[in-house]
Amino acid sequence: MSLFDPSERAKKYSEDLLDFMDAHVYPAESVYDAQMRESGDPHFQPPILEELKAEAKRRGLWNLFHPHPGRGPGLTNLEYAPLAEIMGRSHLAAEACNCNAPDTGNMEVLELFGTEEHKEKYLKPLLDGTMASAFAMTEPRVASSDATNIELSMVRDGDDYVLNGRKWFATNALHKNCRVLIVMGKTDPTAAPHRQQTMMVVPMDAPGVTILRGLPVFGYQEREGHAEIEFADVRVPATDVLKGEGEGFAISQARLGPGRIHHCMRSIGMAERALELMCKRAQARVTFGRPIADNANIQDWIAESRIEIEMIRLLTLKAAHLMDTVGNKAARTEIAAIKVAAPNIALKVVDRAIQVHGAGGVTDDFPLAAAWAHLRTLRLADGPDEVHKRAIARQELRKYKESN
Repeated sequence: MSLFDPSERAKKYSEDLLDFMDAHVYPAESVYDAQMRESGDPHFQPPILEELKAEAKRRGLWNLFHPHPGRGPGLTNLEYAPLAEIMGRSHLAAEACNCNAPDTGNMEVLELFGTEEHKEKYLKPLLDGTMASAFAMTEPRVASSDATNIELSMVRDGDDYVLNGRKWFATNALHKNCRVLIVMGKTDPTAAPHRQQTMMVVPMDAPGVTILRGLPVFGYQEREGHAEIEFADVRVPATDVLKGEGEGFAISQARLGPGRIHHCMRSIGMAERALELMCKRAQARVTFGRPIADNANIQDWIAESRIEIEMIRLLTLKAAHLMDTVGNKAARTEIAAIKVAAPNIALKVVDRAIQVHGAGGVTDDFPLAAAWAHLRTLRLADGPDEVHKRAIARQELRKYKESN
């Protein structure tokens, strides 16, 4: 047996999820596109997505990400990895199974650090899929890859905190069902650098919270939106502080570890679908009297894509295994490594597939252009490549510094 052989329950979930994808998700993609076009609203919640959610619930394919039994099936990271990969093959699947970011990370934060009131008011509807949430950390005025730069002020005033500042790229904030933000800001500029930040639960309709715009990504206005949000004298009760004042940085690290590997798992699914589309297109299209699949350069692209996908899959499985066995902190090098490797390699595979599709590859007739835009954005989301490489290098250098 291999270390990474799936458990029996993981096999069963994979079989059930693959059947759901074939029977419902892939056929729904064209319906989804039509409903979005007909609505004329880039942030419309199409009925087909709610139908998929109901079907996923009926099949028991709900909250698969959640590590706590009772909230979901209680799968390990290693068991969840192939499921996230399968869901990554379609832009509809993660939300259909209530496994989409940033809700997954926010649910875990509320589970670990929320009050009973938070769990009843926000966590329960998030788990039920009747509410969406956003995570507001990144800011337009500072380099937010260094979380100690965060400027949004959180000033104590009696039993409240008063929030002032601006956030952007708050993914999901334009989702029709978004009702709550988890906001990171600065409560004590004089504290140690990693103790200055605090996280709070802020309702979307709190007075002073204003969505200024949805930010396009490579020209796409994504349905869930990437919002720029202004906070002007927003009053937040002290009871809505998560874990405690000064704990924001620690919460962000706890939240981003699992989120990063989930993104990577789904990236592999995107790459697999791109490779499948590339092979089918190469066999179906004829140039100069023969299928383009006969060309040596196309065969090189296909072979290189298979090799590279297997490489990132194994690194992702190793990271998942370490998270399960020694914890997220001990697995930080592998998490950082896969966060760099998976989007970059998936981008290469998608780019090759676009080239094989010719002009059609850059249109919305195929899922490749949107996948490329998403993956290129992922090289910045949850920390840019350079920050993760820096962390890996420092970890490597530390080994030799300690031995001298």
